[in-house]
Amino acid sequence: MKIAANLSLLFTEQPLVERILAARIAGFDGVEIQFPYEVPAIRLKDQLERAGLPLVLINLPAGDLMLGGPGLAAVPERQDAFDAALQEALNYALMVRPACVNVLPGRLAEGVERELALETLERNLWKTADAFDLLGIRVLCEAINPLDMPGFLINSAADLRALLERVEHPNCMAQLDFYHMARQGLDLPDCIARLAGRIGHVQFADCPGRGAPGTGEVDFPAALQALQAGGYQGWLGAEYKPGEQGSEASLGWLAEWRAR
Repeated sequence: MKIAANLSLLFTEQPLVERILAARIAGFDGVEIQFPYEVPAIRLKDQLERAGLPLVLINLPAGDLMLGGPGLAAVPERQDAFDAALQEALNYALMVRPACVNVLPGRLAEGVERELALETLERNLWKTADAFDLLGIRVLCEAINPLDMPGFLINSAADLRALLERVEHPNCMAQLDFYHMARQGLDLPDCIARLAGRIGHVQFADCPGRGAPGTGEVDFPAALQALQAGGYQGWLGAEYKPGEQGSEASLGWLAEWRAR
């Protein structure tokens, strides 16, 4: 079992590049960063090499998504902006070489019919998967719960499966986030079964609260067993909020998970 620390949420007591070494000292096998572009790629590459950790995942730039907007990937009128984001991510990835790049579908934009948004997203995922295939980098797409992010286009494992079947590119797979499924009351083993053979990366946090494992009600042993039964051998990304206790104090779960 390979476990990565999501440095956008963990070890935020330190500057971003210094979190890489903190993750190594804490016992993580790799790191992921949601949007690393504020750090020059050569500097991030250097810090990764110093720590001896792989970069598992980054997101494609998503425009105004994190500020409440619709983002880029499913908005027909923002095609030029999406293409520019794709080129930015390609240039960055050439230097830092992440294992995966995640394309966030975004919210359904005002005045855009759902089917047109899905068609736009399908084309952009295909284009992105094709471009990163040349670099040997896997492209992912993620479902996010509509409670935390109202209007998000892809919510459930069923939505995600249907989207991947539309795209049908060998280099496009699912990013399955346990928290986002649990937040909707969905059964994690069922979600895993629905995406069988199409899961390229897994992220986790407990629910409610999006805290560390053990702070909520998620049955992680059952979910991990379902992953194993389904043949998943990829990374698990710790993407949770450590809370006031701080990142290091939140890691009581890590030794037990590594022992699995």
